Amino acid sequence: MSQAVSDACGRARSAAAWLAFGAVLALSALLELVKLAQNGYANTFYAAAVKSMLRSWHNFFFVASDPNGLITVDKPPLALWLQALSAKVFGFAPLSLLVPEAICAVLAVALMYWIVAPRFGRLAALASALALAVFPSFVAVSRDNGVDPLLILLMLAAAGAAITAIESGRLRWLVASAVLVGLAFNTKSLAALLCVPGMGLGYLVCAPGSLKRRLGQLVVGAVVLAAVAISWSLVVDLTPAAQRPYVGGSINNSEFQLELGYNGFGRVGGQQGGPGDIHASLIPSQLVPLMRPGVNLPPSAAERRHLKALAHQHRAPASKPAVKSAPPVSAASTTRARGPVIPFSGTHSPLRIFASGLGDQAGWLVPLALIGMLAIAVLARGRRDRRTAVLFVLGGWFLVELATLDFSAGIVHPYYASALGPGLAAMVGGGAVAIAALLRNPAARRAPLVYAIAVLAVACTVAVQLVLMDREGYPLWWRIPLVALCAVALIAIPLLRARAGWGLGLAVAALIVAPAVYCFSVWLAPVEGTFPTAGPYRAAGWGGFDLSGYDLVPFRGLRAFLRANGATRPFTVLAQSAGQAAPLILLGVDASAEGGYGARDPALSNTRLADLVAAGKARYVMISGSYALRGGNSGETAARLVCDEVPESLWAPPGASTLDTSFLVDCRGRADALRHPYRTARAFLRAHPRYQYKL
Repeated sequence: MSQAVSDACGRARSAAAWLAFGAVLALSALLELVKLAQNGYANTFYAAAVKSMLRSWHNFFFVASDPNGLITVDKPPLALWLQALSAKVFGFAPLSLLVPEAICAVLAVALMYWIVAPRFGRLAALASALALAVFPSFVAVSRDNGVDPLLILLMLAAAGAAITAIESGRLRWLVASAVLVGLAFNTKSLAALLCVPGMGLGYLVCAPGSLKRRLGQLVVGAVVLAAVAISWSLVVDLTPAAQRPYVGGSINNSEFQLELGYNGFGRVGGQQGGPGDIHASLIPSQLVPLMRPGVNLPPSAAERRHLKALAHQHRAPASKPAVKSAPPVSAASTTRARGPVIPFSGTHSPLRIFASGLGDQAGWLVPLALIGMLAIAVLARGRRDRRTAVLFVLGGWFLVELATLDFSAGIVHPYYASALGPGLAAMVGGGAVAIAALLRNPAARRAPLVYAIAVLAVACTVAVQLVLMDREGYPLWWRIPLVALCAVALIAIPLLRARAGWGLGLAVAALIVAPAVYCFSVWLAPVEGTFPTAGPYRAAGWGGFDLSGYDLVPFRGLRAFLRANGATRPFTVLAQSAGQAAPLILLGVDASAEGGYGARDPALSNTRLADLVAAGKARYVMISGSYALRGGNSGETAARLVCDEVPESLWAPPGASTLDTSFLVDCRGRADALRHPYRTARAFLRAHPRYQYKL
């Protein structure tokens, strides 16, 4: 009878655990999917690239950022391939780009449970899965169409395979882990390798077999990782430059240089565009002047007719959307304040993770995770303990990621903290259970040090959360219940004795509430596509094309002008930056960002621009705009010097914004001048002394 009762209790506990696991997955799905459509195209740079990739297999393979395959996205292909495949199956629309990222997030939460449960138990696995599901930065990026959700899923899968390899000593699991890391590398370059030190060290220390055997297997794994990681980049770099797009973000048209430079060590060591170098490389007075003949002349009869048509369109009460699949443009909800965009997280220091920009996105549970790691190290019994492998692999990933966020001198966007989530979540769940196990130990329970560890873990985390709630102003109502519940839990721990874990469980549950509540703010407004963050006072996007209705008007006006005024094929318009080109691509214009995302890639020389103009393949060039003060390339400089400006009144309806002070120039008939721009400009200045520019 007692055995039957025991079996029934076991089945009940198992059913309860599965029910709780399902509830965590449901919470994760709700956070990622509710009101997802309001985000529109989110990151329009990536969305426009996916639309361009659907044009041809050539664009798809090389991850072209524009329909004409002039220049690539400055990221590896895997995440955008996933979005493009979704768009191919379900049609190009915002949700076909966003839903795959949300699914990756939910799968990562499920995978976290499956990794932690066999090593620490179901309670630890539930706590870890929940901590990841409500990790604010992780939730925010998973509602965007960036590359991070797939990156995190692949890195976590690689970590799980590495732990299995350490436990079994089987080479095939180590090779599987290496393949997954290689795929993650093809998602976000060197960011994927931050999980590798913990894996390698864990296998070297904890795997079975002789040291020589372990070293040999690690060498095999490293070779496999390198082969998978460089496979796509090698094909790109071996393809003749004339037969593929220019590698966006690189300085020498090389994927390897991009991965190791701008997308690699440059992010850690510092580079142009990072904190400390956020100023423009040029000031307006140093820019090559724009030749503006005819701008102040009275409009011709044709120009007057076009102006009248534009004015009539501007007065129209409504117009049909240019892209049927795009949702209407909307401003952020009035229930979410529109805070400033925080492109970089403060100066590097050990406390940067708690600073403005990173703290509210990732810092809520960091003290608990760090002290939980210490408890796991104390509890684990030798290198063959299964918990030791988790400590090395996921704990090592957590520490490396934390150190990278804290001490990088280059670009550290707040959303980079999303990759901290898996390691932190595992240390929170596993660490909490380890502390509880130490408290229940009859020999250790009487040791003040064990109780001090529990008090320190809870008290430090409470202190951090109070600071974050006070600074962010949300959720302030939770401060008093948080302190009260954690105080009750700490008082109850020594009184409960063998059930001290229940008291600690109460404290951990209370500590997860604040970040969980903070995550629900993602429902209040569209995500900011370029810098996705959670929080009611963080920058929000606009949905749709991620532009306000006011800012979208000139793009629609430019599209109408190009259609009516002899636009060329295949290059309808060449824009200096992706900020100008992406909305036009989504509006159905064959635009190309000849300067790449940062407006300064040497993708288009003045001689090539001259050849395109002479062949009737290009005519209009949009100059200036986003990041233009960083410089440009010789094609943009030549167009600025010798091509005639099209009066803004012809393409931007009255009262509209001007696309970040952009200028549209017409290069028709200027092919010879584009080949010798400075000589042509000097001749022009001699003939028109009213233009007092210095070349």
